[in-house]
Amino acid sequence: MNFVAFKYFNEVAKTKSIRRAADRLHIAPSAVSRQLVQLEHSLGALLVERTNVGIMLTPAGEMVERYTLGMFNDLERLQASIKDFKGLQEGEVKLCVMDGIVSGFLPRVISEFNAQYPAINFTVTSDSTDRMIEALIRNEADIAAVYNSRPRDEIEVVAEHVEPVVCLLSKDHPLANRASLSLAEICDVPVALPLGSFGLRQIFDRAIAARKLSARVMLSTNKLELTRGIALAGRAVTIGPRLSAMREIQEGLLKAVPIEEPEFAGAKSTICVHRERPLSYAATEFLKKIAKEFAMIGDIDYSGVPQVERP
Repeated sequence: MNFVAFKYFNEVAKTKSIRRAADRLHIAPSAVSRQLVQLEHSLGALLVERTNVGIMLTPAGEMVERYTLGMFNDLERLQASIKDFKGLQEGEVKLCVMDGIVSGFLPRVISEFNAQYPAINFTVTSDSTDRMIEALIRNEADIAAVYNSRPRDEIEVVAEHVEPVVCLLSKDHPLANRASLSLAEICDVPVALPLGSFGLRQIFDRAIAARKLSARVMLSTNKLELTRGIALAGRAVTIGPRLSAMREIQEGLLKAVPIEEPEFAGAKSTICVHRERPLSYAATEFLKKIAKEFAMIGDIDYSGVPQVERP
């Protein structure tokens, strides 16, 4: 089989576009098309269908996609293992993380790790809980930091801590000085929420459905920064863990008011990996670092002063 053809097909499957695949491979689109035709001929099956919105994989194409994902992930692990064998402190760590730790917790952890292993680089993305778990399952990420994910057989939780969902609202909002809020009170004012693929939205939707409530959803988005921005503007409230709005809370711009419902109090943030995927040296060492630091998030004083001193 032609390794180049599999490589080109893998990029087409990722991007759902021959042109975008060609751009990423730095070659002409016609070269990608030729390799696809050759691969289809050698396998004796149609792998892709061209539509008005891009490339769609056929059932045979989906089988080949799974094969190529495994093949190239194995190749990456082989390259990492050879570096480990040669004693080189090199490599890449691929992270999928919840929005809240990108601006506060994660930069410090990566910076401290980089001081010890300066040749290791990072790729960091942020998405919904469901999509980040899928990235782990598809071996597109080494480590994920997610909020309130559902148990999956393929996923191992390495570290976790309880991170209650609170109501986040402007310091000038009429409800800002309340000691706590009921779900009915939150549903009675405009609210900005993440999309349904986010664990946070799933908690909210299940809770209001159980109580036969209807929320005044002003905004749904895949950008948690936007929900916080709407709350800062004072027109609506949002929900989330304190961790997701640490900076705004520390600066006194947002208030975090507890929600009186029990399912909101028991939500968890977790560090996860693929249960059956061996990690590279770089990812293994970083996992140790982030899991240790993550376990200490509960010691953070959201007024900005640590409650405990780090060793």
